[in-house]
Amino acid sequence: MIGVAGASRARLDASAARPQDAPSEERPNILLAIADDWSWPHASAYGDKAISTPVFDRVAREGALFSNAFTAAPSCTPSRAAILTGQYSHRLAEGANLHGFLPSRFPVYPDLLEEAGYYVGYTRKGWGPGRFEPGGRTRNPAGTQFEDFAAFLASRPSKQPFVFWFGSQDPHRPYEEGSGAAAGIDLDRIEVPPHLPDTREVRSDLADYLAEVQRFDREVGEILERLESAGELDNTLVVITSDNGMPFPRSKANVYDAGARMPLAIRWPGKVKAGATVDGFVNLSDLAPTFLAAAGLEPPDEMTGRSLLTLAEGKDEADRDHVFVERERHAQVRKGDLSYPMRAVRTSDWLYIRNLRPDRWPAGDPEMYFSVGPFGDIDGGPTKQILLDGRDDPAFSRFFHLATDKRPAEEFYDLRSDPGQLRNVADDPTHAKEKARLRALLDDWMRSTGDPRATSDDDRWDRYPYYGGPAKPVKGE
Repeated sequence: MIGVAGASRARLDASAARPQDAPSEERPNILLAIADDWSWPHASAYGDKAISTPVFDRVAREGALFSNAFTAAPSCTPSRAAILTGQYSHRLAEGANLHGFLPSRFPVYPDLLEEAGYYVGYTRKGWGPGRFEPGGRTRNPAGTQFEDFAAFLASRPSKQPFVFWFGSQDPHRPYEEGSGAAAGIDLDRIEVPPHLPDTREVRSDLADYLAEVQRFDREVGEILERLESAGELDNTLVVITSDNGMPFPRSKANVYDAGARMPLAIRWPGKVKAGATVDGFVNLSDLAPTFLAAAGLEPPDEMTGRSLLTLAEGKDEADRDHVFVERERHAQVRKGDLSYPMRAVRTSDWLYIRNLRPDRWPAGDPEMYFSVGPFGDIDGGPTKQILLDGRDDPAFSRFFHLATDKRPAEEFYDLRSDPGQLRNVADDPTHAKEKARLRALLDDWMRSTGDPRATSDDDRWDRYPYYGGPAKPVKGE
């Protein structure tokens, strides 16, 4: 009988990354710095005047800045699962839900690189939240846990290449109210997203979020300084990004840009073109095959992502004019443990969304069911509270309904005139031809990548376990 470890090893061997022609130079180290709930375009490299991110800006300046990077799923656990496996989250069974598990039959790049001789580790938030044991794994899919990067480096055998996951908890809520202003964030320079009310309280909440992004940036800088002092920075492939969008209404857990569009910068001197701006559309599931390719390995056949190295070299690549985003169950916030399944395709001019269960509440039930609170797919905080308290106030009701109302089966946004994705033109006959094209593109993607929603559509994600804890009602929420 093969034990759990042996079975996992057998599956890994069956799906192992295959070596390409051996590179002539030394294999690079690989560093992924991933923030927790950070949205595009909140970095000074993207022109945001309210924030200073010198480390991200340096990586972008000395490497490539991606302007159309999107998460695979705007929820922590499935997004991270897609990054690790190089696969769309609908292919990952229980791995597509928040607070679930990632079955060991899906190989992850840290294991594949470890098999190829890399030293592997992570700190803080790796894959998750969830439990890795029910999936048949003996450690977090991101690797072996270390207290910090310094401890990881100190334990690494001499000259062994490494792959490290720095998983910050910034800028995840909760925030210390007023911390943004105290950190020097100028509230008047903040560009309030059009789906949120422009008040001093909301600006202050956004400032608190931006201050945590800046703290993440500083901590990544400390890691790069350590590598530079050791003479290893220029042989390290550095990636800075996020898992999903900012924890505000109609943002995180949504497939609109505020929830799905990610900051992304990649630096690798001699391989990544310095100063390149990449406008091609990429999905963060592309990172796993990127890392394997950098190490001289051919990605396993089951990986749906594609290496970003060609784009990062400043070259164009076919079929990079659109990207797919999806979600299943985020928090357990609907009676019956129900998901809110969405599938979407985004191009430079259009966003087409299919809400597969439009009878359900997209942000969670109005009354608290199990976790978080009412409309629990929106993280609690001052901005959410303003919308809840102002739902009947004409100054705020529009924003409340944008965030919480039930949505039609199809949404379609003309980004040329509506970049904020607020006016659904799905029923406008003027756009019927373009909507039909994107609908067909989405259908083909769902079928060709084995999405169960394209065949059985049996709501299996409603029945998968949820390991998050319950929440107590919050007064007024």
